[in-house]
Amino acid sequence: MSIWNPWHGCHKISEGCLNCYMFRRDAMYDKDSTVVTKTANFNAPVKRKRDGSYAIPSGVVYACMTSDFFIEEADDWRLDAWRFIRERSDLHFVIITKRIHRFEVSLPDDWGDGYNNVTVCATCENQRRADERIPLLLSFPIKHRKIAHEPMLERIDIERYLESGLIEEVTCGGESGDAARPCCYDWILDVREQCRKTGTSFHFHQTGANFIKNGRRYLIPRKKQMSQARKANIDIR
Repeated sequence: MSIWNPWHGCHKISEGCLNCYMFRRDAMYDKDSTVVTKTANFNAPVKRKRDGSYAIPSGVVYACMTSDFFIEEADDWRLDAWRFIRERSDLHFVIITKRIHRFEVSLPDDWGDGYNNVTVCATCENQRRADERIPLLLSFPIKHRKIAHEPMLERIDIERYLESGLIEEVTCGGESGDAARPCCYDWILDVREQCRKTGTSFHFHQTGANFIKNGRRYLIPRKKQMSQARKANIDIR
């Protein structure tokens, strides 16, 4: 797995953004996270080594983890980013976004019904955002679709959307950081059951820092949040 950040910086647009890890990290270096800039790694997918091979080997690439792929400031850069994605058909790009409503802005002319090597994942932290974003995710021409409830802030019902058969996987996880809001294990299990009933893959990514299970609150250090989720052994593949 690789990470490609063609631009950096973002604007908080919904409840899940409150304690954004990127803002926390930038604050440590007195950096303004709201300024969106193209990075030195903008063309990383098509960079080559001296021997002519690509610098990023074949595999999965998570795109724009310190911004949003569909953010307004990147509208003039996005067609080049799509061009890199098209050239690297040996890579599978996962684009996680809170701006699915802007999906069609600067979409390449040859997009058609989607590129085979692109998964678009809409993040839905609560019921309100699920009901706003998932219908849009389902309506656009996309080959591979996922949903991420991260940070998961409440119980969320998405079964009617999963019944479409168009969602390949749902990921759930709690919020990290010292000010993390609680994530309840019952919410995770509820979404897992919705996935089981509809034949959808499910992944429990991380507990978050403020985790509630069986009525008891656990404050879990960052380095253990993913491993604790794995120990639950509740993924559905």
